[in-house]
Amino acid sequence: MSPRALITGGAGFIGTNLAAALAADGWTVHIFDLLVRPGTEWNLGWLKQAYPGRVEFTRGDVRDFRAVSEAVRRADVVFHLAAQVAVTTSLVDPRTDFEINALGTFNVLEAVRQSGKDRPVLYTSTNKVYGAMAEIPVAEDLTRYRYVDRPWGIDETQPLDFHSPYGCSKGAADQYVRDYARIYGLPTVIFRMSCIYGPHQFGTEDQGWVAHFVISAAAGRPVTIYGDGKQVRDVLYVAELVAAMRAAVDRIQVTAGRVYNIGGGPENTLSVWHEFSAFLAEILGGPLPQPAFAPWRPGDQKVYVSDIRRAMRELNWRPQVGVREGLRLLVEWVLAHREELALSRTPP
Repeated sequence: MSPRALITGGAGFIGTNLAAALAADGWTVHIFDLLVRPGTEWNLGWLKQAYPGRVEFTRGDVRDFRAVSEAVRRADVVFHLAAQVAVTTSLVDPRTDFEINALGTFNVLEAVRQSGKDRPVLYTSTNKVYGAMAEIPVAEDLTRYRYVDRPWGIDETQPLDFHSPYGCSKGAADQYVRDYARIYGLPTVIFRMSCIYGPHQFGTEDQGWVAHFVISAAAGRPVTIYGDGKQVRDVLYVAELVAAMRAAVDRIQVTAGRVYNIGGGPENTLSVWHEFSAFLAEILGGPLPQPAFAPWRPGDQKVYVSDIRRAMRELNWRPQVGVREGLRLLVEWVLAHREELALSRTPP
């Protein structure tokens, strides 16, 4: 019998790429998703067509404990990706943000605990649990900010400092996942992720900025830059994240109860406009529309770079796809799916 994976939020960007990789290797993949984000219905249809007989689907809400419990019952591994993913949305509706991110994660953990079966649970957290990190010295250069004394970036010992309702809800969930390993012995793993990008990402202004910028550039539309565009992020191509996720499950005897900062690391950084736009213009073969600039968003970090050395050691993993190659792959996917990306913007 093939192993069974439950992926909450499995029709989203990361979930689709993870589901495809598992299904291609003979897994049965159960997608549990409410299908509210742009592109999720298209992603689900693509998965079912590409992997017939390997993909099951439940339209479900992680706030519904009974539905979550039923989905968990048959799973060998749980990848908990379902979330409210935008800081901006959390500012407008903090209650829904809390219920999806904090309560939804609690429901997943309780469903696993009450099932009486220890199955690995991998939770996708965020670097936003570290807050603005205003105490870390940052220098300003011509096209970017940089850490003064953190050549490897931010490691997992960085103090938590939840900032924004989104940071609080994801941070609360992060700590519940960690504590269920300590208190109940559940084999949980936390990935505190930086910027992930790649195919099947229907990026918007509020979330998925790399794909949003690529989609906008391909359509000739200007984007809005919040801040001065010198903010630096480490970016990771989604196939690399999937490889890390699978390594964490394969090595669960080592990774259970552990937290990993996951991103491209110091070798895969760029400033969100000044350097990114130059790379993208080079790939597209022409200049991009000039952006509009707006005030900084609450809690935005001038620099965030993941120190990925723990993941490299314990997962036997390291990023293989560089920024230029990854962006080229994303551009190719966007250009090949212009119609789907346009349809994802059509109002309901």
